[in-house]
Amino acid sequence: MALLSPRVPRLPLAAHSAGAGAGSLRCCGRVAASAARCQVTASGSVAAGSSSSSELEAIRWGSAKLQGAREEMEDEVVLRPDSLLHGFSFAAVLDGHAGFSTVQFLRDELFKECAAALDGGAVLNTKNLEAITDSIRRAFATMDANLSTWLQQMDKEDDSGATATALFLRNDVLVVSHIGDSCLVISRGGRPQSLTNFHRPYGNNKTSLEEVKRIRAAGGWVCFLFHSSAELPYLNYLVLILHNGRIRDGRVCGDISVSRAFGDIRFKTRKNEMLVKGVNEGRWTEKFVSRIKFKGDLIISSPDVSLVELGPDVEFVLVATDGLWDYIKSTEAVAFVRDQLCQHGDVQRACEALGEKALDRRSQDNISIVIADLGRTNWQELPVPTPNVLLELSQAVATVGAVSVGIWISSLLTLQ
Repeated sequence: MALLSPRVPRLPLAAHSAGAGAGSLRCCGRVAASAARCQVTASGSVAAGSSSSSELEAIRWGSAKLQGAREEMEDEVVLRPDSLLHGFSFAAVLDGHAGFSTVQFLRDELFKECAAALDGGAVLNTKNLEAITDSIRRAFATMDANLSTWLQQMDKEDDSGATATALFLRNDVLVVSHIGDSCLVISRGGRPQSLTNFHRPYGNNKTSLEEVKRIRAAGGWVCFLFHSSAELPYLNYLVLILHNGRIRDGRVCGDISVSRAFGDIRFKTRKNEMLVKGVNEGRWTEKFVSRIKFKGDLIISSPDVSLVELGPDVEFVLVATDGLWDYIKSTEAVAFVRDQLCQHGDVQRACEALGEKALDRRSQDNISIVIADLGRTNWQELPVPTPNVLLELSQAVATVGAVSVGIWISSLLTLQ
């Protein structure tokens, strides 16, 4: 979810392709209620490895796409498990906004552009992070330039954009290239390790602070959205970037909640047109616009790139769009996937079940998930985790107690 404007809930559209190499498609819902809200997933796990590898050694893939309470399904999964890049497989989750055009372009071109920039995987094979980073950033820049040209040639105005988190995986090494607010984690013996940071113009972390600083240096601004009891349900904006040195909920130019993405040409090649349009729509005044001096792109497509050597303790890789992470923490997600794999060992089923769990939490966004089981763990031999009844009971008692105290205090204040 990146745009300000809300979506109207609607039942899912008909299934369509989940990306190159994703396999045949089906709805992941196992009951009628689930089927009604599920968009599409790749059917069955896909193994990647040499023909001499045993079943336990091969990387097994699963992927899922589920539509939340959105008018359109703008997420996409690209999966190329065929190890064509010097033994590396490729996967990516794409999270679109303001239309599907950018996602469609990335789905068809991102892998090809990255493969060319990486010399068919030869650069990946060097494990030289500097060379890999340079190649991938060059590929992303080329992609965004070609995409911008394509969007500007559209018959009608197209403001679409998309975040992208891509991974290049081999049994011994993982390379991650990331822009936007999706997230990739690896499971190290059941402990999650996040390899990405959210590119958002709000939050108190170092990445968010740097993103806001970059946007301001480029001549842009960040607005935070707030509600007041007297003015609801109307949305109000303050052009306020820092509050006591800390960033609150923010959107670039009051519009978009991610600071890095493909597309979004109104923040790149059409910034001045965006200002004029904003004046015409009454979003800001001509006096305000006269003070704006752009010095660069507000939204950029330069990725963070990381390389991780995969030791024997790494069990699987999990990457998903923010529709999952806004409702399920990485610790819980890793534990849930491990529990699923211990029960049945099916990566695809684990993928689908994780997406369903997020929807059960009332996730409003679309959700795309990719899981790669490295094949090092014999899940059948691991004990299935059992719930800690005493811990759950104590947590329930503590919750009831806290609520009761709150009600008691509230009643005392009312009587006064």
